[in-house]
Amino acid sequence: QVQLMESGGGLGQAGGSLRLSCAASRRVFDVMGWYRQAPGNERELVATITIGGAANYADSVKGRFTISRDNAENAWYLRMNALKPEDTAAYYCYAKSPVKGVYWGQGTQVTVSS
Repeated sequence: QVQLMESGGGLGQAGGSLRLSCAASRRVFDVMGWYRQAPGNERELVATITIGGAANYADSVKGRFTISRDNAENAWYLRMNALKPEDTAAYYCYAKSPVKGVYWGQGTQVTVSS
């Protein structure tokens, strides 16, 4: 059983920065990333990155958020700059295995004050 462990998040100020981290118990994925879900909204993609390093971002975070990964550590990160109150949500670590399917972290809350 693969587990994803998230860390980071918490309370940030508008215009400020936060960093999320996700560590996997073992490397079985070809795509890693982050989704988020605000109250009353559906879960939405924030950013993904392939094991080869190709990144994809939601339009709402392009130019502000950066996803990166450390394959040796089975970890990936989300650097969130220029935070906005609308970035407030529960952020979920995500990983896709070509064989085993999709895995999710437990979620970490990000709250941005204006």
